Amino acid sequence: MVTRWLRRLAVPPALIPVALVGMLAIAGLALGRIYSAPLAAQLFFGAAAGSVAVSVAARRLPSWSVGPLSVLALAGYTWVAVRLTAPASRVDGTLTRLTVDALLNGVPRVLTAMIPIEPQPDTVVVPVLAIWLAGLAGAELALRGRRILLACLPAGLLYATVLYAIGPNADRALWQPLCFVAFAAAALAVSGRDRGAALPDLTAAQRAALRVRVVAGTAVGLVGTLAVVAAVGPVVASGVDRRPTDPRKYVKPPQLDILDESPLVRLSGWALNPDQHLFDVHLSGATRQDTRIRLAVLPDYDGVTWRVGATYRTAGRVLVGPTADEERAAPVSQRITIGELDGRLVPAAALPERIEGARVAYDQASGTIAMPEGLRPGLEYSVVSRAPRIDVNLVPSADVPSGPTVARFLQTGNAAPREMQQLGEKLAEGNAAAFSRAQAIEQFLAEHYRLVSDAPSGHAYPNLNFFLFGPPGGGGQKGTSEQFAAAFAVLGRLVGLPTRVVVGFRPEPGRTSVRGADAIAWPEVLFTGVGWVPFNPLPQPNTQPRPVEDDFKPKPEPSTPPPSTGPTPSAAPTSAQPSHSATAAPPPGTPAGVVAAAVTTGLFLVVAVCAAWIVLLRRAQRRRRLYEGDPPGRILGAWLEVLDALRLAGRPPPGHLAATEVAEHAARTAEGLSRPRPPGSSPDAEGPPGSSPDAEGPPVIRPAAPPLDDLAVLVNAVAFAPQAADAAQADRAAAQAVAYVEDLRARRPWWRRLLWSADPRPMWWDRRR
Repeated sequence: MVTRWLRRLAVPPALIPVALVGMLAIAGLALGRIYSAPLAAQLFFGAAAGSVAVSVAARRLPSWSVGPLSVLALAGYTWVAVRLTAPASRVDGTLTRLTVDALLNGVPRVLTAMIPIEPQPDTVVVPVLAIWLAGLAGAELALRGRRILLACLPAGLLYATVLYAIGPNADRALWQPLCFVAFAAAALAVSGRDRGAALPDLTAAQRAALRVRVVAGTAVGLVGTLAVVAAVGPVVASGVDRRPTDPRKYVKPPQLDILDESPLVRLSGWALNPDQHLFDVHLSGATRQDTRIRLAVLPDYDGVTWRVGATYRTAGRVLVGPTADEERAAPVSQRITIGELDGRLVPAAALPERIEGARVAYDQASGTIAMPEGLRPGLEYSVVSRAPRIDVNLVPSADVPSGPTVARFLQTGNAAPREMQQLGEKLAEGNAAAFSRAQAIEQFLAEHYRLVSDAPSGHAYPNLNFFLFGPPGGGGQKGTSEQFAAAFAVLGRLVGLPTRVVVGFRPEPGRTSVRGADAIAWPEVLFTGVGWVPFNPLPQPNTQPRPVEDDFKPKPEPSTPPPSTGPTPSAAPTSAQPSHSATAAPPPGTPAGVVAAAVTTGLFLVVAVCAAWIVLLRRAQRRRRLYEGDPPGRILGAWLEVLDALRLAGRPPPGHLAATEVAEHAARTAEGLSRPRPPGSSPDAEGPPGSSPDAEGPPVIRPAAPPLDDLAVLVNAVAFAPQAADAAQADRAAAQAVAYVEDLRARRPWWRRLLWSADPRPMWWDRRR
């Protein structure tokens, strides 16, 4: 019955290529949803139709010719795609360079690009290639191999890959998978019709048997399908409302270098070079005279460094990030030409929406821009930003947000110094409102500290502590905008204000050139319903700072006086004795005992570290000699270990002795170290077997030292036939050398055994290994 239904289906065979194009086009349309312009979807549809059309046109040619023809057509279509997308996205460069760059870097740029992705050569070439190859494979399997089900596999894999790549970055489109299934079913229906018509000369019995087989196969397939649906259906249904995984989190986007990750440290250098020409900027549409150009936003602080901590993703001309209220935002157009400013961070006014003239990466959270290739002199680009306007009437009564989303803006890294915590608590007293606390910190810094251009860079806790509480005559209580902004942000976090630091430039009105003197850092506080509000803790020009009041200076910790050990007087004290000097006694200094103990401890630590280092070097020398290198070298290294041990024992062998004679000398030396030295004998003389340079007292009975006869034989053999030595002989030589050296060391007095491994002389006695 199924065969009869398929035969009656009036579907032409030409529907198979159309169905393949439809499935590929559905995959291309799905991918086009994460692009910012319809040009991408149009190119993907063209690739789907073109790949199948080439196979249809060449179906009567030999099979080996289809591949080269399709590749040539693909090359031409890729050239067309680059030719269309480059001018549309205003990407400069030759077609060859853009094509090669797109082929080499297309995959990572698509996965690291900001969504929506702008159709550019490097973001459309790789999808075009994937769609074309899937169409070529499916068309050849369907038209030449007549394997329709297998021909649907490339398009199915492509569609699944596209859905995974999209992740949660596009809205649902249920009509697309339904159309994909419909195209696949139509292709399979045509294949069933063709196979049923291919059997015209069957007998009635054969046709009956064929019907039974078809019905049985259909029944088995139906049962299997129902079983799969029953098993997989609940799992699929439970994941309908689940947010898909974003594959972009597994791909590392372009990263900043150390200098750009913390640009706050560059302010001191720019302050020392106030005339350095950084860039030119032409502003239009700005309604305020104090429009600032932002370079970076630094929300992360670990107690040492303020960091950018941003995720920059490749972006096109349209930048989608934190949006400002249309009614409270003013568009600002900027045309910027880079001068001597270097690095990867791109200057622009707050909340950029569009950029032209440069290929950039964009951080959506902070609204800042970076250029992976780095800035270069003469680079010119245009930016349109929408600078937010702050409703000053809402700020005084606004609260600050809380929760996990703002936790990073409250982190202070390691424990802040006690003095800074006390200062924060003092400034927060009587200021319950968030804006009041921020204003108190701003006013305190502006009134009590001095802005200078020659202060050293640094915003770690020790630097900020010295800036806040250091003596003015010693360099404290003055700094650049780096210290003012960092101190405000840290004090704000200590009193519960979510803060961050912004590095940028404040161009002078009426001047387009931005110099080093225009670089500045300022803090910002996040208020609920208002957003980020900048503060200015810098002192006003030509004002003298007020001295820090005693209430704000750190108080020493109260200490408990030690109990008195003297007897308590039982009578009233007598009158004080007259002083022998009219001058007051000087305050007691550091006791000499404390100084001596500190010096002694320091010397002991230095000696201990040096001794440990020498021990490690000696062990490394033994390892190189005995266990590294070729067998002849290891045998000679074992011999050098024995010679060094004899020298350490004060019994170096004479230079004219042969190897066997040195072995006998070593045996006598070990035997002599076990006996007492006769009175009056010289410590350096070899003497008879009963003498010893160190042994005193009664004789010590020890077994004989490990022999060195085999080692001496191996040394002689290596001297005349080094190629005959093998690894086993080297291992035996090392074992004999180690056994003898350890035995010789054990025969020394305890204090010489202690200094044996820490003696540095063997390291320069022999420099060949």
